[in-house]
Amino acid sequence: MPILTVFAILAAIGLAFLGSGALGGTPINQAADGALSADATPLAPAGPAFSIWSIIYAGLFGYAIYQLLPAQRQGSRHAERHAQLRPWTALSAVLNAAWIAVVQAGVLWGSVLVILVLLIVLVRIEMILRKTRTHTKTDALLTDGTFGLYLGWVCVATTANIAAWVATFGVHTFPGWQWAGVAIIAVVLIIGLVLAVYSRGRIAPALAIGWGLTWLAIARMQGQFESSIIFWAALLAAAVVLVVTVVIRITTERSYARTTW
Repeated sequence: MPILTVFAILAAIGLAFLGSGALGGTPINQAADGALSADATPLAPAGPAFSIWSIIYAGLFGYAIYQLLPAQRQGSRHAERHAQLRPWTALSAVLNAAWIAVVQAGVLWGSVLVILVLLIVLVRIEMILRKTRTHTKTDALLTDGTFGLYLGWVCVATTANIAAWVATFGVHTFPGWQWAGVAIIAVVLIIGLVLAVYSRGRIAPALAIGWGLTWLAIARMQGQFESSIIFWAALLAAAVVLVVTVVIRITTERSYARTTW
């Protein structure tokens, strides 16, 4: 399984590189007739938002190597955590690659199905991280950090993906679309707060959600979906998720310090 995890992650990174258009392929924001571009729907983040993938892929690559080391293999005190993580991390990488392939094929409804399954898998990974302990800062960075960012970003990306699919039915410019956008941002906000509480204030998911919502706000400053309503709603939601997460983290650490005193 450790080797399979490496292959799955390398395949996902390789497909992402091809999907970026670096070797002459069609970039994701131009695939599917531009359905996932920054100005395609009211919930599409601005282009720079997707640079977070560079950090996530770097973390995934680091994790792929890290979980191969003897300290994370059978017989060590770290082994159980990584034994539970490996099949789910490998599956997340396979789903990531599948999503890129489906989008490149222009099948938006299929991309929605894939990203929803990916979201479920990442939630499962978060559950494993929540119930198992990390023993080193490196482990925390490559597991809690990497998959926290991954989960937070996919929460935002899922809404954008669904909006892109719905837009193919021609319903993205109906009267009141701005308030519909605010309602969906509120759902992302609630998800971010639930993650903050469940994870006891893990920062990585909140950072990714805040990042995505901030760039969503920036994208609404101009273009056909320019909207001050969505702009301020997205910024407020980003701020609330970050502040609440930090407060929970501080409270949790203080409580832990008192119980171990």
